[in-house]
Amino acid sequence: MRGRSDGTQKRRLITSLCVVAIFLGFLYAYYGSIFGSQSHGASAIEYGSRSLRKLGYLGGDDETGGKQESSTKLFGQEDGVDEITPKSFPVCDDRHSELIPCLDRNLIYQMRLKLDLSLMEHYERHCPPPERRYNCLIPPPLGYKIPIKWPKSRDEVWKANIPHTHLAHEKSDQNWMVVKGERIEFPGGGTHFHYGADKYIASIANMLNFSNNNLNNEGRLRMVLDVGCGVASFGAYLLSSDIIAMSLAPNDVHQNQIQFALERGIPAYLGVLGTKRLPYPSRSFELAHCSRCRIDWLQRDGILLLELDRLLRPGGYFAYSSPEAYAQDEEDLRIWREMAALVGRMCWRIAAKRNQTVIWQKPLTNDCYHSREPGTLPPLCKSDDDPDAVWGVQMEACITPYSDYDHRVKGSGLAPWPQRLTDPPPRLADFGYSNDMFVKDTETWRQRVENYWDLLSPKIESNTLRNVMDMKTNMGSFAAALKTKDVWVMNVVPEDGPNTLKLIYDRGLIGTVHNWCEAFSTYPRTYDLLHAWTVFSDIEKKECSPEDLLIEMDRILRPTGFIIIRDKQSVVDFVKKYLAALHWEAVATTGSDSDQDGDDVVFIIQKKLWLTSGSLRDTE
Repeated sequence: MRGRSDGTQKRRLITSLCVVAIFLGFLYAYYGSIFGSQSHGASAIEYGSRSLRKLGYLGGDDETGGKQESSTKLFGQEDGVDEITPKSFPVCDDRHSELIPCLDRNLIYQMRLKLDLSLMEHYERHCPPPERRYNCLIPPPLGYKIPIKWPKSRDEVWKANIPHTHLAHEKSDQNWMVVKGERIEFPGGGTHFHYGADKYIASIANMLNFSNNNLNNEGRLRMVLDVGCGVASFGAYLLSSDIIAMSLAPNDVHQNQIQFALERGIPAYLGVLGTKRLPYPSRSFELAHCSRCRIDWLQRDGILLLELDRLLRPGGYFAYSSPEAYAQDEEDLRIWREMAALVGRMCWRIAAKRNQTVIWQKPLTNDCYHSREPGTLPPLCKSDDDPDAVWGVQMEACITPYSDYDHRVKGSGLAPWPQRLTDPPPRLADFGYSNDMFVKDTETWRQRVENYWDLLSPKIESNTLRNVMDMKTNMGSFAAALKTKDVWVMNVVPEDGPNTLKLIYDRGLIGTVHNWCEAFSTYPRTYDLLHAWTVFSDIEKKECSPEDLLIEMDRILRPTGFIIIRDKQSVVDFVKKYLAALHWEAVATTGSDSDQDGDDVVFIIQKKLWLTSGSLRDTE
């Protein structure tokens, strides 16, 4: 009897404990849901928009993965009950303060993607599916400060903003960067130019016999692609010569090199020579540069070198500083012989070779290509290949021949900089655009930008803005109108519209192709100003989530940075509902500037500097 009684008591005790545990779990779930958005830990992370959408906070996919509700309803164009908008968004965990959603190696591991590491596929874009998207705001790192202003930022940044000093130790003998107290300084060195990028740049100009050792060659050399750019000191020191470089590097073992470049105010982009074309049109650059960039140019029948060939303009140069160009050991000599043979079959010639650097030059016409022996490799690309199609397009191991126009004029036909900024580009005809249309577009955006600056003037000084993004451009006229400002502009062309990016490059400006249903390839807090001309209306047509776009814009915008939305009134009304949740504040709203603008409304926003309890420190 005693044993039975003890068993009964044990069962009662276990039952009571279970009831208490369930009750405590209910309390935890209830209060956790109330305070979860205020917490700053792993519990505040939410994948995708589903968790909030299930609560009715966001429009979009339901649990069954169905399509988002009519986007016209999202922008208030249909009658019905107003949607509930959040008073706040969750804050991502500190570990995600540098999150790049489409370049997230943790996502690759979690989704078990089968990628070829030898082809650098793990450094290419792999975006999360909707159910795995982060739906939280990226917090600033511990002790974050408002970035140092340009031009001082070229040479120093706050250590707290990018708290990574491993490059300073790893490259201590190469003068990449030096840690000094609260700042990180950049002496201008690089793996191949320890004593300064400025001297190295002058030496390249001297090798090419350019006047006054100035690499811009009286305005004829404007566009540069720097592959494996490090912290972009090469591109930084080109700016004083009126040369703009697209500094390119992957998010590799030197993880934060592009983040440092953008923090310094230098044009840069996260990308890799892997399996897909770089997101730039053909014949975009006068010079490509590789200084100890550790790229195997011979792999896959020279496909990476052929990608550079696609991007170089007629008569363009490839400056290559690497041991293969000068070393005498057996392996380096073998690589040099094979590389020289490859570029010879590509019709490149050595323009100059001195010390540790060789400069090859691409031909001006198609004559050499047509004079090669039949069956010579690499072959010419097929006639139906579009050399300007780049969004998700695989590289091909073939030579891109010139258009009939380029072959006939023996070059690109571009005016020297800065004249090329305002001269109608020769490739206008590819889109059926007339010179008059180009001139009118340039003048329209000049007036619009003038109006923007009038609205911004109470909030900004001459050095407030540096890194600017035009989220949707056509001919690059918004960026052209900013020439007198000390800024640079990343021009973004929609991946599904007219591929006018080559017009942007022909004007001496830089840019890329993108789909705003996905995250952009940049670090958080890298742009001072975002210009969104009908971007929300465009994603409405694609049935993508406008809330996801708002969170993405917040991710890439620096604290105290600005957004200019130019769109229809319903879009502006929609965005206004989210200002408090995003820690944004309205600066100005105005109607259209002219009859040409139709129903466009201009809405200017500023992002507040907000710090979590974990990152709260004195700021400057």
